[in-house]
Amino acid sequence: MHTILLVEDDPKIVQLLQAHLEKYGYAVAASRDFSSVVDEFERIRPALVLLDINLPRFDGFYWCRQIRKTSTCPILFISARESAIDQVMALENGADDYITKPFSFEVVVAKVGSQLRRAYGEFAVQVSERVIGHAGLLLYPERLQATLNMKTVELSKKEALLLEYLLTRVNRVVNRERLLEALWDEASFVEENTLNVNITRVRKKLQELGLNDALETVRGAGYRLNVTWSQKE
Repeated sequence: MHTILLVEDDPKIVQLLQAHLEKYGYAVAASRDFSSVVDEFERIRPALVLLDINLPRFDGFYWCRQIRKTSTCPILFISARESAIDQVMALENGADDYITKPFSFEVVVAKVGSQLRRAYGEFAVQVSERVIGHAGLLLYPERLQATLNMKTVELSKKEALLLEYLLTRVNRVVNRERLLEALWDEASFVEENTLNVNITRVRKKLQELGLNDALETVRGAGYRLNVTWSQKE
C-alpha cells in the first residue's frame, strides 16, 4: 500500500481527499505541523506528496525545494492559484504536476495513480543508488547510512548532508559559511550553535565507525575531513 503525504491547511479538503484516496487503497497521512513539513516527510517516507501552495509560515514552493534535496518521490501541487507563473514556478521548484482548485477528486486519484506508476511501477525508470566514498568510507545518502569495514551507522538527514559535503571535499578545509549555506536555505536565521551540534553528531558517528580523528576543527577557518584511516585498513 502506497502512503501519500497530504500537505493542505483546509480541513474540509483534507477530509474529502483523504476519503477518496483511501477508497482507492491508499494510506493518507495529513500534515499537522506546517512549520516542520520536511520532518514529517522524513518520518513518514511517503511514496507521493500532495502539496498546497498557500500554507502557514512557508509556502509550498519552499517545502517542495526542501523535499527535493533528499528525495525524488512524486510531488503534485493542488492550488486555487491558476496563473501560468504559479504553475511554472511549481515545476521549476521540483513538482511533477499541478492541479488547480476546484478539482475533480477522480482526476486527482487518476493523476496520483499515474505518477506512482511512473515512479515505482511498470513505467518506472531504474535509477542507480548514489554512493559517495573515499578510502573505504561509503556514504549512502538515500539510505541515510555510512559504512566502513563492515560497520554501519544510521544518519539523520542533516548529518548525511554534512558528511556528503565534507566527503566530496576530503582533505580540504570547508568554512562554516559554506556549510551553513549547503545545509540550510535561510543560513542567516540559523543559530551559531546549530552547526556545532551537527558537527559533533557527525564526529560521533565517525567514531562509531572507528574513525576517531577524521573530522578536524581548523581554528578560525572551518572543518576538514582528513583521510587518516586509509593506512589502517
